[in-house]
Amino acid sequence: MLTVKNHWVIEARHCPSPNFNERPDTNDISLIVIHNISLPPAQFGGPHIDELFCNCLDPHAHPYFAEIAAMQVSSHFLIRRDGELVQYVACHQRAWHAGKSQWQGRENCNDFSIGIELEGSDHEAYTSMQYARLNELLEVLRQHYGIPPQALAGHDQIAPGRKTDPGPAFEWARVEGTGDSGKLA
Repeated sequence: MLTVKNHWVIEARHCPSPNFNERPDTNDISLIVIHNISLPPAQFGGPHIDELFCNCLDPHAHPYFAEIAAMQVSSHFLIRRDGELVQYVACHQRAWHAGKSQWQGRENCNDFSIGIELEGSDHEAYTSMQYARLNELLEVLRQHYGIPPQALAGHDQIAPGRKTDPGPAFEWARVEGTGDSGKLA
């Protein structure tokens, strides 16, 4: 069982990102957003996600990195392929993961959401270890912050037409709280 203390999951590897700011209302944490990321695209492992979220990605390490190295982005969490949990931003602070977004009539999802990145890509199956860790993390976040199970969305749901993650390879039915029908609306 994971534990939240001072808005950090104790069991996660902490890799603090400078890419955050204060939420308009620190008590309004009412949505969890699922994303995917791989750096370079469709390649797994290595330090590049940490480097991107901590503003130290070498733009010369891969041709794709030259396009993104100057971006200031972050997420609250990353779940690697082996199930390792990494936390970049305290849950009560606003990570910069959703961009221009809307959920149930509310704009700017970064203001009220927690972002969880899965190391992966839209069209490659996620691992059983990732689903197990995701369900464990969802359980503790829902319990600690009072987030209802239906307050879960993919990045594609909050930024349709702009984002596609977590993608068709993501099996919503394997996520606790989504039921047999899978993806929540």
